[in-house]
Amino acid sequence: MEIKRFCKALTLKNDAELIKKYKEVHAPGAAWPEITQGMKDVGILDMEIYLLKNQLFMIMDTLADFDHDKAMQELATKPRQSEWEEYVSRFQNSSSSASADEKWQLMEKIYKMGE
Repeated sequence: MEIKRFCKALTLKNDAELIKKYKEVHAPGAAWPEITQGMKDVGILDMEIYLLKNQLFMIMDTLADFDHDKAMQELATKPRQSEWEEYVSRFQNSSSSASADEKWQLMEKIYKMGE
């Protein structure tokens, strides 16, 4: 199975207490089940988020034929998605009305070992 990988970045507010709470809402079992299901429904196979200070880095794996723009538009319409985005916006340097796609900026791959 061929996988397509997307890497994205987002900046959190530089506040230790808010960052701690952001980590808590993303702890195992803490993310709202509708959000995880919505991601699966649009074709996201796996996702990981890493934190360095107040910088987030996301790795998102999909099937090779995944259409990122179409999937992000569809994801925005999934149950509780806009509610989740508004909820987590208190931790992020973003608007409470911004969609996940507006917040998470796609990164450009510039190196792959062996290529």
